[in-house]
Amino acid sequence: MLTMVGYCWLCHQNLYFAHHGICYICLRHLKRLQHVCPRCALPAESGNFPCGRCVKNPPPWQYLIAITDYTPPLSQLIRRYKYHSTPQLAPVLARIFLLHWLQGYREGRWHKPDSILGIPLHSRKRWQRGFDQIELITHPLSRWLRCPYQSGFLRRSRATLPQRGLSAAQRRTNLKQAFQLQGDFTDQHVAIFDDVITTGTTLHEVSQLLIRAGARSVQAWAICRTL
Repeated sequence: MLTMVGYCWLCHQNLYFAHHGICYICLRHLKRLQHVCPRCALPAESGNFPCGRCVKNPPPWQYLIAITDYTPPLSQLIRRYKYHSTPQLAPVLARIFLLHWLQGYREGRWHKPDSILGIPLHSRKRWQRGFDQIELITHPLSRWLRCPYQSGFLRRSRATLPQRGLSAAQRRTNLKQAFQLQGDFTDQHVAIFDDVITTGTTLHEVSQLLIRAGARSVQAWAICRTL
């Protein structure tokens, strides 16, 4: 497994800037989400207006910002990062998301949040894995964006089953009252970060907590969005 600093994690060629992790050519050729709803990031006729699903049943967040579908090569990097003890990929994934977010920000597609939250692991899962993969990504993101990362404000209060393989109804039941939120979010614009968004059930649960805590708006951030 490639873990040496100075080589692109995708094409394995030498990097001009060793800390970037992925070379300019691989970054430029990453598949991007196109023609998706700005609110749910699912395929839509227009990428400028909410789709019919979101008009009829709007999610509690205002924007869902993701780079690409859960397909190679980013899906492979995420699996390596999470399941093969490769925490050094955290700043690489954070930088990829940062560049994507900055492009949309400069184009006026979304605004900068007041604070960032990460979807946390349960303490037992964190101990088994040895690190919290979301926390390691959100820390550099918050530093680069000069946007506070509210570590510890969102806690997973009970262990849950993996969401993968569960039906939509089972996902909702699995996550019911699984999170606890602390802190004052009155009138704040908050971003919630997760590595992969599939059905959005987790983000829906956390977004509702934030809105009940007084948040003015919520953005959902992710590396990949499963289509």
